[in-house]
This record gives sequence, structure tokens and C-alpha cells, in this order.
Amino acid sequence: MLSRLLISAVAALSFSAAAFAQDADHPKDKPLVVGSDFGVAPWMVRGTNGPEGFGADMIKEVAKRIGRPSVEIVDINFSGLFAALFSKRIEFTVNPLNITAERAEKMLYTEPFFATGNGFLVRQADTMKGFEDLKGKQLAVNRGTISDTWATQNAEKYGFEVQRYDTFPDSVQAVITRRAFTALNEIPTTVFAATQNKAIKVGFKDFNGRNFGYAFRLEDTGYRNTVEMAIECMKKDGTLVTMYEKWYGSKPDAASTINTIFPGYGAPDFKNYDPTPHELACK
Repeated sequence: MLSRLLISAVAALSFSAAAFAQDADHPKDKPLVVGSDFGVAPWMVRGTNGPEGFGADMIKEVAKRIGRPSVEIVDINFSGLFAALFSKRIEFTVNPLNITAERAEKMLYTEPFFATGNGFLVRQADTMKGFEDLKGKQLAVNRGTISDTWATQNAEKYGFEVQRYDTFPDSVQAVITRRAFTALNEIPTTVFAATQNKAIKVGFKDFNGRNFGYAFRLEDTGYRNTVEMAIECMKKDGTLVTMYEKWYGSKPDAASTINTIFPGYGAPDFKNYDPTPHELACK
């Protein structure tokens, strides 16, 4: 009997300590501090009055729904984003971050909320019909992104060379100035970039089933679940679709994950996914 009481007491203390750590890392009365690269339009760019874009609108609405008084979005190049997360400079990531098996080993994801793939930007006068057109060419990527990973894995297969830049605009500029044949990034990002600059166009789209999600530290299960609940409610009431139409200028595909509420918490088919069903509690 005594040993059972002792075990229960230890468990209660452990739970209290974990809850205290969560509160300390995510103080309810302080601004929500998150991180994103500001160079990815129209997801997140530096506007006259601070960051703006789909990603900025989304996290501001999330903060409101989880009861945080405001949001501080820290501008961090993608190559430094995970270091900022793990060192607790930010509470979680809000950039267009692909959910991958390798990353899921080291961090928690929310459920998917934005479907994407590879978009290849080229100059207006150039043509790209498929991967075979990359042979002997220079391909520009944003350093450390999933585009960088894809380019590294496929450079030998398709016979191209990789140029790496710290920001997406730098990779686009490489195409415009003919240092590179194409700039590779997420499809929505490249589509928007092409609408803003008549010198470039989307030469080829590779829809491959990738999805974006927010990423958290492994110990932040409870807080991840809280944020995911807000995202699910934004899917249910159409808020995310409205934001998409505002910033991307078109309707998302009806089957897109921007409309799909997944069972459980996290990204299905990836590590640390919790399939336990839950009821929506939308405010």
C-alpha cells in the first residue's frame, strides 16, 4: 500500500513539474514568440507595419484562439530555425515547414494544414517541361530547406548543379541574372513570385504530396495539442480557406489538407503521431 502511494505521489510530482515547465515556456500572459523566415512571399514578408502574409495572419488568429495577448514573429533564416526552436528562443515554428520523417524524429508536428510540392521558376524566355530539362543546368535553392534536400538527392540523377542561397529572393535573383536556370521552392511560393515579377514564370510543377505543419520541441505535447485544436477549428469554420484566397488569389483544391481535419494529434504516418480521437472545442 505504501509503495503504491509513493508511486502515485512521484507521478503527481512529475506531472506538476511538466505542467510548470510548459507554463514557463508558454506564459499565458506574455506575447506568443514564434519563428519564421520573412523572405517567403506571400507566406511571410516584412510589411510597413511588421510581418504580413498568409503565415502572419494564421499565427495571429491561432494566438487569439489559444488566449495569448499578442504575437512576436522572429525573422530567422531557415538554416537557423531549428537551433532557435531547440534553444527556446521561440516557442514553435510558423514558417512553411515540410513534414518529413527525419524531422519527425527530432520534433513534434501539428497535423498537416497546407499541401505543396516542387515548383521550378525559370525566365520567361526559357522552357522546362520536366526533370530531364535540368541536365547540365544550374539549380538555385534556399539553403537548408526541403528543396535543398531534394536537389542534393537528385543532382546526380538528373545531371544538374546546385547553387545554395540564404533566402528565396536571392535564389530568384540568380535566375533573373542568368546565374541559374531555375529556382526551386514550394509550388505556392513560386506561383506567387511569378505573379509579382514579369521576368519569371513557373516552368514546371511537381505535386508530390508534401504538407506543411508547425513544429514544436518533443516535450511540448500538451501545447502542440492546444495549438492544433485551434488550427482544426480554423479549418472547420473556413478561416484558413479565406486566408488562402486573400493571399494566394485563388481557391485551394477541395481535397487539400487546408480543409481536412485529421483524427488524433500530429501528422498521421509520422513518428509521435497520437491517433487518440478528440472532440473539437472551438471558441
